Amino acid sequence: MQAAVLYGPEDVRIEEVPIGEPAEGEVRVRIHAALTCGTDVKVYRRGYHARMIRPPALFGHEFAGVIEAIGPNVQGWQVGQRVVAANSAPCGRCLFCRRKQPELCRDLLFLNGAYAETILVPARIVATNLLPIPPHLDFSEAALVEPLACVVHGLERLPICPGESVAVLGLGPIGLLFVRLCVLAGARVLAVGRREGRLALAKALGADKVFDLQAGEEVFQHLKSLTEEGLGADWVIEAVGTPQAWENAITLARPGGTVCLFGGCPAGSSIALDTHRVHYEEVTLTSAFHHTPSAVRQALALLSEGQIPSHLFLQHRATLSQLPDVLAGLANGKLDVVKVVVTP
Repeated sequence: MQAAVLYGPEDVRIEEVPIGEPAEGEVRVRIHAALTCGTDVKVYRRGYHARMIRPPALFGHEFAGVIEAIGPNVQGWQVGQRVVAANSAPCGRCLFCRRKQPELCRDLLFLNGAYAETILVPARIVATNLLPIPPHLDFSEAALVEPLACVVHGLERLPICPGESVAVLGLGPIGLLFVRLCVLAGARVLAVGRREGRLALAKALGADKVFDLQAGEEVFQHLKSLTEEGLGADWVIEAVGTPQAWENAITLARPGGTVCLFGGCPAGSSIALDTHRVHYEEVTLTSAFHHTPSAVRQALALLSEGQIPSHLFLQHRATLSQLPDVLAGLANGKLDVVKVVVTP
């Protein structure tokens, strides 16, 4: 079969690789749609991911398709069934799994290989994070489950009430999904990002105000001036993943507010922290990593109910053979789209 193989920084090749036969507990899925992801673009630039992928390796992790083969002792699944799988599964046994923090599992099993004609889904994921796709949901829509599940998990940290203000910093796929879910929670969303198209998309998803970072640092003062008494947002979500963005996010919270530092910074990063704000103004800092089996199911329910306008995210289509050019375009900014649907 044809599959994308990551060899190193900006080196992805479409190659012929063997089709795997499912072992005990596994299923093989014929992929109908795989989606590009901000994490994949970072991995493409760096050539690896410390926890998820070491080259040479099959690449990609957001996908949906049809079961075409089933291994021994697989219960509850049939050949021909439409399915979507999350890209990981916890062990269920370690300290963190026992304490209901499966996203921190010490043996979190990751799955890569979505940019291919087929993929073998490991037994643990089959048992934990393989879900049937509702009949009315398209494959490309269903493939949004994984990034949406990360956002669902992030919002579990933020008990937002209707009418409260939420500043979302960063309008990539994750930031835009945060905009949508905060709007659904009844919040007044203030979205900060770059590029006219992303700002317009944030408005289409329900943001009350949008702010263009290209206008400079005064953007943050302008945003704060539009909050109650000019004190800052009740909730701030950082979805960029740079130390500067983390510092900017902390300045946007009101006294007593909460900042969710969601974007992952490079290893070894550090920030300057205003201890006066954190202590005397009781600003809470929290974070969220990855997703949980519960969040995966909530994400699929949101998509099935039509709560997420998927067409606004799925802006471009490409074949598997075009993937290297697509990734290069996303990495250098020449292809300015939120998500690309890759079809083998």
